[in-house]
Amino acid sequence: MFVGENPIHINVSSKDDIAPLVLLPGDPLRAKYIAETFLENARLVNSVRGMYAFTGFYKGQKVTVMGSGMGMPSASIYIFELIHYFGVKKIIRIGTCGAIDPSVEIGDVILAEKVYSESNFAYTYNNYEGHVVVSDKSLNEDVAKAAMENNVNLAKGMITTMDVFGPYIDVDRVLNRIPKKYHILAEEMEAFGVIHVANTMNCEATCLITVVDSKFSKIVLSSEDREQKLNTMITIALDAIIKDNC
Repeated sequence: MFVGENPIHINVSSKDDIAPLVLLPGDPLRAKYIAETFLENARLVNSVRGMYAFTGFYKGQKVTVMGSGMGMPSASIYIFELIHYFGVKKIIRIGTCGAIDPSVEIGDVILAEKVYSESNFAYTYNNYEGHVVVSDKSLNEDVAKAAMENNVNLAKGMITTMDVFGPYIDVDRVLNRIPKKYHILAEEMEAFGVIHVANTMNCEATCLITVVDSKFSKIVLSSEDREQKLNTMITIALDAIIKDNC
């Protein structure tokens, strides 16, 4: 394995520019929004390939928020570099998803306790032949506490990570291949890779996602509604990731 002395995709002035606590949205512009809206004294610390990373303070605790791009290959690059080169200790992926179970509705926030994927990502990464990864229990407990403190009814369970964007394919064809013993709440494109790489590198990681579309509804969130719903998820994630550091 070739691992250079410096990261290829993150270029900062100092290793201290990256905090040990990281929120990881897919969209780098969402990272910018979070930094400007939720963090104090936030500053841009990385812009390589337009994948913005900002570091600032939330309730007095140093936090970095960085885009990961879409899909497991992109997200895994940043997860690896954040942990290997900067010693990141906790990562919460925050993103959006499509509901595939009627128990969750548009606007609901889901905590991914387990993630299923039929992808070969983990096998390519380190010969892991399983199709389920488990997010960090302690971090999940902190997320659940933060949701309760913010009066948010959090959905918890298993989601699936796919290699393609669900709304653009016959998603039922894929879902029908998933073993019936798994109760899948929603689908997205990054969580399995994020959690697998973090687990392999002994970093606490989990995934918190907001439902923005559903196979059971024709509702399409307006940009204003989407922003408000995502703000709920962002607040929970920030409150959770600083809990043991306060």
